[in-house]
Amino acid sequence: MKKWMILVGLTAVVSNVFSQGKLIGKVFQEDSSALVGASVYLENTKFGTASNSLGKFRLYEIPAGTYTAVFSNVGYKTTRKEIVIKNGEETHIAVVVKEAVTDLPDFVVNGASLTGGNVGVKDLPGSAYYISPKELQRFNYTDVNRTLRGIPGVNIQEEDGFGLRPNIGLRGSGVERNSKITVMEDGVLMSPAPYAAPAAYYFPTIGRMQAVEVMKGSSQIKYGPYTTGGAINMISTQIPNEFSGRVNLMTGSYGIKTLHANVGASYKNFGYLVETFQYGADGFKQLDNGGDTGFDKKDFMAKFRVNTNESAKVYQSLTFKLAQTNEISNETYLGLTQGDFDASPLRRYAASQKDQIITSQQVATATHYVRFSEKIDVQTTAYYTGFSRNWYKLQNFRDTSNQSIGLGGFLQNPESNPYIYGVMTGSTSINTNALNVRANNRNYYSQGVQSVLGVNFKTAEIHHRIDVGVRYHFDEMDRFQWDDQYKMVDGVMMLTKAGIAGTQDNRIEDAQAVASFVQYQLKYKKLTATPGLRYENILMRSANYGTNDVGRSNPNPNYRSNRAEVFIPGLGVDYKFNESVSTFVGVHKGFSPQGSAPDAMPEESVNYEIGTSYSSKAFVGKLVLFYNDYSNLLGTDLQAGGGGGTTDLFNGGAAQSHGAELLVSYDLIAKEYNKYRLPLTLSYTYTDAFFKSSFASTFGDWGTVEEGDRLPYMAQNQLFAMLALESNKLSISTSARYMDKVRTQAGQGDFNPSETIDSYVIIDASASYNIQKGVALFGSVTNLTNETYIAARRPYGLRPGMPRAFIAGIKANF
Repeated sequence: MKKWMILVGLTAVVSNVFSQGKLIGKVFQEDSSALVGASVYLENTKFGTASNSLGKFRLYEIPAGTYTAVFSNVGYKTTRKEIVIKNGEETHIAVVVKEAVTDLPDFVVNGASLTGGNVGVKDLPGSAYYISPKELQRFNYTDVNRTLRGIPGVNIQEEDGFGLRPNIGLRGSGVERNSKITVMEDGVLMSPAPYAAPAAYYFPTIGRMQAVEVMKGSSQIKYGPYTTGGAINMISTQIPNEFSGRVNLMTGSYGIKTLHANVGASYKNFGYLVETFQYGADGFKQLDNGGDTGFDKKDFMAKFRVNTNESAKVYQSLTFKLAQTNEISNETYLGLTQGDFDASPLRRYAASQKDQIITSQQVATATHYVRFSEKIDVQTTAYYTGFSRNWYKLQNFRDTSNQSIGLGGFLQNPESNPYIYGVMTGSTSINTNALNVRANNRNYYSQGVQSVLGVNFKTAEIHHRIDVGVRYHFDEMDRFQWDDQYKMVDGVMMLTKAGIAGTQDNRIEDAQAVASFVQYQLKYKKLTATPGLRYENILMRSANYGTNDVGRSNPNPNYRSNRAEVFIPGLGVDYKFNESVSTFVGVHKGFSPQGSAPDAMPEESVNYEIGTSYSSKAFVGKLVLFYNDYSNLLGTDLQAGGGGGTTDLFNGGAAQSHGAELLVSYDLIAKEYNKYRLPLTLSYTYTDAFFKSSFASTFGDWGTVEEGDRLPYMAQNQLFAMLALESNKLSISTSARYMDKVRTQAGQGDFNPSETIDSYVIIDASASYNIQKGVALFGSVTNLTNETYIAARRPYGLRPGMPRAFIAGIKANF
């Protein structure tokens, strides 16, 4: 009897095995390269997996029948295929999944994206990098400094620890408030006043972005006016191609709390998206006698699109975007003395208790796209940005003789005035006006219209692409500031004299610009050549009404103006030896406008680069050498840089920046069919930037410059490494960033300890686990080893970097 039972059982098992089948396949991108980590599952079943580093996947023991196979990945359009599983057979499938870089149709090649995503970036003849949605979600950063640190050639100086006011430069262009790079969102200039006042106290909220693009070299002259270093474009969340949404909730150390939610859909002739990103914290700095050192930031956005049928002879779409961002931050410019930093690096002096910045930004854009044929398309965007901010912060002290004591000089030598040090740390002041607090009140607006015509055609074996663009732009900064006086009483600041608005600074800066470009791309077999020419005509003006005319009744204020008219050529050439190896060279003119100061000249340079890239199976690598030769380098008088805060630009003379950029990634366990991936990414940047002439300046970070002095806040060596373990359910990542020591003032030879930020290593880690389809638990830790390091010695005193912080939460997508 037992033998019969065993025989029947074996027969059932064998029958069950042969009544099941396998699904074997590969997921491709549009350029035929493998799509790594794509989710593959059979709808309404438990069968699912992810594509490996070769794009391959396998599913076993599937009962015979007809199924809908779903292929999806973050930043890609969901693809569905009907498949038939047969008894005892293997079903093979190859699927192309398209990127969802923008919410426009697949045939759009320009617009909100500069690169065209993972696929498009490979065809650009220069140093372009695309940070995909999946990469952004790996660590779920809300700090743009941490987001960009793996991109070679990016120079960053931290400030507040949360990345609210980043200082970013590219290839040694300078990091002061992003004033030497073109900052965009969805292809639209996003600095509050990008021509009149480029030092941006606003930066797009990285936490709500879908992707980030970094353009350097000749490929970025389309996106001026700042063409020396490059351009950074933030791609906001795009209207999805089907009904979907997300809710991310995070909480963590120092009262960190984050909410990111959106929902949207596309139908035949319209689509929509609504989104909010809300971010706040109590702060990690410890104010003398207690107090809030945190912030609260709320970001809202809505998009709506109407369009013709995609099959229409002349396809058209019109997309509206509205956004509002509000922020309150209890942040200060007042740092610490060296001794106090060594004793308690997270301390904040009592004299900074009133410091607070309040900002509000509004954005409105309307984008019209028309595709006349497969060869001709036009995209036109009208845009408006309004930004207001008042950073109320300690400006200086007054001693018992009512003499002004500057913050920077005093913090370098606090022993020089024990009385002021006592007031700063909370001792009762003798004089009633011991602390001068300035309301750095400014209003900005920026508006314009830009249009790009694209023509794409083929003659014989040559593919041609011509892009012609034009932009009319106007922006303005209105400074209307005042000073209030305080006394210190047992650690509490008490107002003794309220200032009158406009009595500290009362002027308007504006700029009117007409810009255009033409770029031609020629593809012949393995060769691609891309010459281009940009034109900028800029009128920059300043009207200073003076501190005695707060009503601005004087019809003839102190007026000054400056004009820049420049042609900016560029050429990039790329040659693909085969599917794996290519090389490129580029040369272009670097340019930055000089502001309204009549003695300032435009920043101009000639920039060169040569690079090679290699891609084969699980390995990708790119090496670039660059050389920027400045005939005139501009400096900016910013309070954030320790200067007077006039925002005037001044000539720095000849300078040079050269270096190397390396980025490689490799899956250490890549196999034909492997459920796990172990990608290793390495990024290295070498930068040597120095002055080629001697001069004296009033710019705090430069001072008296000798030929050969190195530029400040420019690390010579930067190294980034990331290792991740990934599967369909689990993702664990750890990253480390090494920053070489930097000078905080121009100099050469031995480093002066009081003008140096020592090298440091910061390690971050994150983990995500999918508990069910569309729902994942997330956790991360930043600065895992709790490294104490100096983020900056400016504007006034030493500032700490972010200490160790834990974050945990849940992500839900539907």
